Order: sequence, then C-alpha cells, then structure tokens
Amino acid sequence: MRKFLIVLMVVLALFVFAKQKIVLNSYASDPAPKKALAELVKMFEEKYPDYEVVVNTFAHEDFKTLLRTWLNSPDAPDVVTWFAGERMRYFASKGLLEPLDDVFTDKSFDSYFPAAFKSSCEYEGKIYFLPQSWYWWGVYYRKSVFEKYGLKTPKTWEEFLKVCEILKNNGITPIAIGTKYLWTAAGWFDYLNMRINGLEFHKKLTAGEIPYTDPRVKKVFDYWKVLVEKGYFLENHPSYSWQEAASFLFRGEAGMYLMGQFIKDVAPEEVKNDLDFFRFPIIDEKVGLYEDTPIDGFMIPAKAKHKEAAKFFLKFIASKEAQEFYAKSLGRLAANKNVPAPDAHAEKGLKMILASDGVMQFYDRDTNPEMATVGMNGFVEFMVYPNNIDKILENLEKARKRIFKK
Repeated sequence: MRKFLIVLMVVLALFVFAKQKIVLNSYASDPAPKKALAELVKMFEEKYPDYEVVVNTFAHEDFKTLLRTWLNSPDAPDVVTWFAGERMRYFASKGLLEPLDDVFTDKSFDSYFPAAFKSSCEYEGKIYFLPQSWYWWGVYYRKSVFEKYGLKTPKTWEEFLKVCEILKNNGITPIAIGTKYLWTAAGWFDYLNMRINGLEFHKKLTAGEIPYTDPRVKKVFDYWKVLVEKGYFLENHPSYSWQEAASFLFRGEAGMYLMGQFIKDVAPEEVKNDLDFFRFPIIDEKVGLYEDTPIDGFMIPAKAKHKEAAKFFLKFIASKEAQEFYAKSLGRLAANKNVPAPDAHAEKGLKMILASDGVMQFYDRDTNPEMATVGMNGFVEFMVYPNNIDKILENLEKARKRIFKK
C-alpha cells in the first residue's frame, strides 16, 4: 500500500509540474528570422516557465503547401505563422481557424494595433489573425553602385528607364528578380497596376470584379513589356529563388531589386549598410502613390489541442516587449502601434508609407488563393514569353470567371 501511495504521489507531482506544451509551425526558415523567433520563444519560456514552445520550421514554399494539410488534421499544431488579408480569410471562411477575440479580453485589438490593421485580421466580425510585424516594399539598390555611375534615385518612370539603360550600358543587369517561386513577379504587377490604374481599380481586380481582358489591365503589361524586351531583367530568372537573385544585387552585378524590406535579412553584413531603397517610380501623376505593405503574424488552427495555452502565447506576442524585440532584431516595423521604428532604415520606410495615399497587402494575399496561383503563373509566363500576352490574359479571365463566378 505504501509503495502504491509513493507511486501515486510521484505521478501526481509529474502531472502538477508538467509544462503546458505549445506546438508552433513556422515558415521563418531564413537564418535571421529563424534566430529571432527562437530568441522570442526563449523570452516567453523564461518569463512563463510553466510553458514549453516546440518550434517546427519549414522551408517557406513547402510551408504554404503543408498548411492546408495541418489545418485539416486532428493533430493540428497549436500556432502557425501566416499572412493577414485574403490568405487568412480564406481559411477562416472554411472554419479552419480559432477566433482570437479572447486574446484581447483586458484590452481591445485597437489598443495594441492600428485600427487600419483590423480589416486585414478579421473575418465576419471576429479576429482570426495576430499581427506581429509589417514591412514596406521598395526598389532596393547598392548606394556605392549608384555613386560609381553618377546615378540619382529616379522618381518618374522616364527617369527609371534612363537608370536602367545606363546600368545596362555599363555591363550591369538593371533589375534583379528570381521567379522560381512566382510571387516576386506579382510585386511588379501590383506596382505597375497601382501606378497606372490606382488603388480602387487594383482592389476591384483582386476581388474578381474586373475582367483581366480589360484594356486597362493590358496597359499594365504594355509598360512591363518595355522592361522585358529591353533586357532589363536578370536573365534566366525562373531558375533563381528570390534569395539567389538577390546575390546578384549584393555582388554589384545587378543594379536594382523590387523587394520587401526582408531583403536585408539575407544580405551579407558588409553589404547591409550599402543597401538603400526608393519608392516605385511615378507613371501617371494623376494617380495616387500606393504601396504594398504585407502584415505577417500568427493564427491558431480550429483543431489545435492546446488552444488556451496558444492564446496565452499570442497575448505575449502582441505585447510591446515582444514586438519591440522582434522589430529590432530584423529591422521590421512592429505591428504594435506603441513600438517605434527600430532604426533609420525602418524610419524611412515608415515615413514613405505614411506619406502614401493608400496600401494593399500583396497580390497573392489580396486575391483568392486559387486565382493568385493562376495569376502569378501568368505573370511569369509573360516575363518569359511577352508576345503571348493576349492568350495569357484570356486564360486569366477564364480563371476569374470560374473562381469568382462573376
């Protein structure tokens, strides 16, 4: 009897002192964000020793494919990294996500984050996405390369074309891009469309309300075609990931790269301070200045096993302490509105966004996921075979009608 009581007490003690486990699946596979997330998790575990966070990291493109499987699995992880906007709403509409309103019981969502973020984080009046950080897109360049050839950062499309031509004449590829993973081409479509047709048109297009065969969409590709036919883009770009293409910029073999702030995550230390960016050039002065500002963060699967622990973790992620640490580690802009820009580079990005006339997330975050895949395939096909544009747009239009039923 005594032995039984001892065993029982040991079992009870183990049960009482067992840590609450949280399984987090992450796409932060590049070294810098992977390290920053690991350190953030360590901060949480040190502050709350009753919790243990197990982080599983997957290559970014693999993660996108696997997420659907996880969300439908009875063994779903407790927390997943993901994107705000339509990418989140798609899963929320399928009932695959846990509402996060409980995270904000003591304070409202608006007390943590800008009110403008709410529409990208909610679905049918409930919060399903916890924003961690956001960043701007710009045309990145090496300051030393521009100085060497006496180049000034262009403000207009005509000035941009002149910079491209000077770089090309000096044996430098004007524009780096890697389209092995399609989304980089979508950045070009976003900016050309927003600069030519404006934000409201872009929103309606991504919402499936405007045909891809509309002459105004064709005009976007007419401008894009100039860059393609003049040979301004990196050769064989479908062979390169975005990181591989960035190495051409870092080595000074390419002059510019339209990319998000996270390009600095993969830049060599000796290059980081030589990297700068400028706003995508103006094409039509009558059209406002609009930008892409993707928001990254976390969701809880509806089938997660440890939802309360997961929500406790996300409450920590929402805090000024956690968001400031992550922002400083990566030079991002924190989603928490009480955290200032972490450095001069981020301050410049913030000022650019504040001076803009409106923002979008990104093509594959703003439109239906199936439409995004068809669209991005079409964009890359166009960059390889620009004369196929009419056929490409007809295919996109067929997909739009089928997907949006409009």
